[in-house]
Amino acid sequence: MDRSTPASTVVFITGASSGIGKSTAEYLALRGYRVYGTSRRPEAWPQPERFTLLKMDVREESSVRAALDQVLAKEGRIDVLVNNAGYGIGGAIEDTSPEQVTEQFGTNFFGLYRVLHLVLKVMKQQQQGLIINMSSIGGVIGLPYQGIYSASKFAVEGLTEALYKEMITRKIRVVMIEPGDFKTGFTASREIVKPEGDKFERSRQVIEHDEQSGQPPVKIAHLIEKIIQKKRPRLRYAIGSFDQKLSIFLKKILPNRWFDAIIIQYYKVKE
Repeated sequence: MDRSTPASTVVFITGASSGIGKSTAEYLALRGYRVYGTSRRPEAWPQPERFTLLKMDVREESSVRAALDQVLAKEGRIDVLVNNAGYGIGGAIEDTSPEQVTEQFGTNFFGLYRVLHLVLKVMKQQQQGLIINMSSIGGVIGLPYQGIYSASKFAVEGLTEALYKEMITRKIRVVMIEPGDFKTGFTASREIVKPEGDKFERSRQVIEHDEQSGQPPVKIAHLIEKIIQKKRPRLRYAIGSFDQKLSIFLKKILPNRWFDAIIIQYYKVKE
């Protein structure tokens, strides 16, 4: 079978009930890919017309195994994993409880790893595959009042960078996408911890304004299709506004103190 065509390519997308995951699932299905998405509560959403939405909680290995088994029973393979499930926490690090930190990492890092670990076994048997881990601009830049979220995405960056090196001699391609702000339900679903006060609220207004003024998530879906079609995709793909992509570049070239001063000013940490 020619697996270079959409109709013969099986795509597995976590967190596909809304936002980036849903847009990607809908777009790829429309383009002819065989798409399976997951959600913790698929019954809470309208059943999609073009792709299959399965029940799966990335925090539970038995749940992940059950969803993967459904796909493998029907398709016999998984060609592309889009590891997208995640959520955000907003608030000062000092006000965030250890339990909240554990929950954040439980989904954003350990959940991503749990899916990755099992899909890798499938792809090793197939001797081919593509893994796309969803990072964030917050995985490159430590964002004030999103510190725990940033930490979870920094962990994703380190894991993915190492995996890329480990898979370099195999036919398993490893990629991470670093989105900036996109207009999704991520803003409304963010968990807000005990506010520190005016500084947090000033930063929060900037954060939420940028997110709700962001580009549509289907732009990320377009990028994912391009990555699928590449024989040798690169490790990192930053996507977002010009300013956001510029900030990633500036972090690489500016002295730390200068760059941090820009971020502090932008997020109105100081009056």
